[in-house]
Amino acid sequence: MNSAVKNKPQYAIDSVDHALHLASLLQQEGPLGVSAAAGRLGVSRSTAHRLLAMLVYRDFAEQGADRRYRAGPVLRPADATSAPVELLRRVAPPRMRALVARVGETANLQVLAGTGVRFIDSVQCDQVLRVGDRAGRVLPAHLVSGGKVLLAALPPDELERRYGGPEAAGVDLPRLRRELGLIRERGFAINDQLTEAGLTAIGVAVPGPGSEEIPAAALSLALPSARFDHDLLPTWVGALTRAAAAIAHDLVEDQPSTVT
Repeated sequence: MNSAVKNKPQYAIDSVDHALHLASLLQQEGPLGVSAAAGRLGVSRSTAHRLLAMLVYRDFAEQGADRRYRAGPVLRPADATSAPVELLRRVAPPRMRALVARVGETANLQVLAGTGVRFIDSVQCDQVLRVGDRAGRVLPAHLVSGGKVLLAALPPDELERRYGGPEAAGVDLPRLRRELGLIRERGFAINDQLTEAGLTAIGVAVPGPGSEEIPAAALSLALPSARFDHDLLPTWVGALTRAAAAIAHDLVEDQPSTVT
């Protein structure tokens, strides 16, 4: 039987404890300012500010117009995904590292969850000016390059189900349908500074095991908009498509065979 009393670990890491405590306060009690957070944790304002900044970076918190911090996307109820996340995390990284070595830009792997896209892995390039690690973040699928290619593969009635309700307010569904139709024709999507100023991304679908029509995930390249060059788009899309096909192949190879 598990004890109801929890003892603090012998080798507790105070900074981790403070961050987790602060995240739980934001989730359970609502918005906090820096001074209030410092008071609740018993730490200095500068320490509270650093903790909050890290929570914001990892999407555990976000700062409002009133400068107070509130629970971020990670702490909100998450939509489930049908993607084989564990398998993807196991087989995709080597292919992503090879892609980054080939093109010199950051690669991201994403899965669809409701009307959001979840970044499940990220491999950064080594350029000084680069897009950082996005793993763990959740962004609106209709704005992200990987999210767009995943939405483009949905049947029309499924797209309507996800974006036809009041929770999708602000999304122009007819316009989105037209954009997704174009994405289906050309086989890739672009996010030109829709989610972050100065960031451009190109995404393609990773075919699911045994099905070209149902993607397992999306693979994207993210780069500073200043480096985006339309003349290089065919090269980037080609490299992405080959890497996505290699990941799809590995997904099939990594699955245990069925013995009859």
